[in-house]
Amino acid sequence: GAFKKVIEHFGRLDIVVNNAGVNNEKDWESTIQINLTSVIRGTYLGLEYMRKGNGGDGGVIINISSLAGLMPAAFQPVYCATKHGVIGFTRSIAVTAHMENYGVRLNTICPGFVNTPILQSIDKEENMGQYYSYKDEIKNMMQFYGVMDPSIIAEGLITIIEDDTLNGEVMKITASQGIHFQQYSQTPFTSKR
Repeated sequence: GAFKKVIEHFGRLDIVVNNAGVNNEKDWESTIQINLTSVIRGTYLGLEYMRKGNGGDGGVIINISSLAGLMPAAFQPVYCATKHGVIGFTRSIAVTAHMENYGVRLNTICPGFVNTPILQSIDKEENMGQYYSYKDEIKNMMQFYGVMDPSIIAEGLITIIEDDTLNGEVMKITASQGIHFQQYSQTPFTSKR
C-alpha cells in the first residue's frame, strides 16, 4: 500500500530504503522475519515499481545491514545471520539488476553501533534470551568501538543516493573510520547473456 500511495502522489518511485532492524535472540524467528524477510520483500516490491522493464524510471534501493553482517557477533548469532543475509541478498540482486538492465542500483549500508532504541534491547532478557548474561560484554564492545549519531548514517545514505556509480557496494560506517567501503577480492560471476 505504501508503494502504491507514493506512485499515486508523486507519479514515480525513485528511492527505497529498507531499514528493518530488531535484536531479539529469544524470538529468533521474528528477528529473521523482520531483519531479512521484510528487506527482501521491500526490495522486490521496489523493483516491481522502479525497474525500467516494468515501466519504472529506475532508481536506487538501499538495504541497511550492520557491521555484524560482516563478522561474527558473539551473543547475537541470529541478528548476525540476518544481517549477513541482507548483504548477500543485496549484492546478488545488484548483479542481477545490472545484467538485466533494471536501471535500479542496489547497495548496503553497514553501520557500527548507532544511538537508536535498538541498543536498549541488550538490557532486556525478553530480547536476549540465553545471551542476557552477556549484556555487559556487549556494552563493553559498544564503549570500545564507540556509538555514533544517526546523522552520519544519513550522510552515507545521501552519498549512495547521489553517486550513480555505486551498485552492489557495501558501505561501512564506524566511529573510528567514518564512511568507507568493504573491499572484496573477487568480482562475482556475471552472465554473458
